[in-house]
Amino acid sequence: MSSPDPQVRAARNPSDSKPADPAGEPDSVRAGETPPSVAPLRDAPSSAGLRGPVVAVTGAAAGVGAQLTERLAASEAIKQVVAIDERRGDCAQAQWHILDVRDPAIAEKLRGVDVVVHLALDLDLETDAAARTAYNVRGTQTVLTAAAAAGVHRVVLCTSAMVYGALSDNELPLSEDAELRATAEATGVGDLLEIERLARRAPRAHPGLNVTVVRPAILVGGTDTALTRYFESPRLLVVAGSRPVWQFCHVDDLCSALEYAVVEKVDGELAVGCDGWLEQEEVEELSGIRRMELPSTVALGAAARLHRIGLTPSPAGDLAYTMYPWVVSVSRLHDAGWRPQWTNEEVLAELLEEVAGRRTVAGRRLGRKDATAAGAAGATVALLGTAALVRRARKARRRL
Repeated sequence: MSSPDPQVRAARNPSDSKPADPAGEPDSVRAGETPPSVAPLRDAPSSAGLRGPVVAVTGAAAGVGAQLTERLAASEAIKQVVAIDERRGDCAQAQWHILDVRDPAIAEKLRGVDVVVHLALDLDLETDAAARTAYNVRGTQTVLTAAAAAGVHRVVLCTSAMVYGALSDNELPLSEDAELRATAEATGVGDLLEIERLARRAPRAHPGLNVTVVRPAILVGGTDTALTRYFESPRLLVVAGSRPVWQFCHVDDLCSALEYAVVEKVDGELAVGCDGWLEQEEVEELSGIRRMELPSTVALGAAARLHRIGLTPSPAGDLAYTMYPWVVSVSRLHDAGWRPQWTNEEVLAELLEEVAGRRTVAGRRLGRKDATAAGAAGATVALLGTAALVRRARKARRRL
């Protein structure tokens, strides 16, 4: 799952399926160039004698996609890796195709591929919501259809454990077969729910196509989400009467789980994350960040107003995932022999190291000058009060 570079994102036209090609490359390479890493599928000398699958990875130039591409390219169990993105990445061992995943021409690039791992998702908090949905849903539809047309036998999709929903009556942990009770009120969750629906329909629409869905817990390791930004706050917001619990997933563990799906050690609907969970009190003790407790009406009302007037990128729905449990069981991966290499405590420590020096309030990143002037608790109070000030200003303008 990757968020595109700002230049790539800005260049996209949500109403046009023509692929963005920022490098000016009509196909997998610029005209007249033949990089040594590019070779025909199944005929590359480096793949001679290997019996493993040919695997295509979308969103391969950055984030989880880049890490998985490197991992698969180095694996003796994989015959060849085909990397697809809107720009070329760093993995020299992969065969690169530069195109937008919404382009139907992707079907031709998937000829000879056995497995597709679709990670070209835009979950950037700053992306326009309509453009994000157009890219994520349309891209997944195109990849599934193209894979079936190209004779691919397995597609691996990656959503999030957020699709189960964060609810006060959730079991601890949730079974992987638990009902998906999330709503579209949190960032990107509506897109993920639609991708889940596409995954369930695809085998019926395309007999012979196997679809595996992997749902990670809070992803950490070079990621930027509303949930990772929670730990950039000067105080950890706790809504009165809620019971937050925390389960993380390091990108290393997600990539190893995706590899299990690629080599068919496991299939179906899978959750992935650290074993167990951390209570809010444990998180506060480990992080050294104190809490700020607010009544639910104040916290949710302020979050909704701030998002509505464009002061924060996070809708009020994101708060639910810091209020109620959505911890998942990883029993299917465990049964297949997979084990996480990271604990929740270790991932939290890495997350805190990544966000050190950043200051975020209500999902909005503050510049160094803003953070210094506002102070810790003062910044939170100031931002929460902004909505009231804006309402007063609007009323004053209407009276003129």
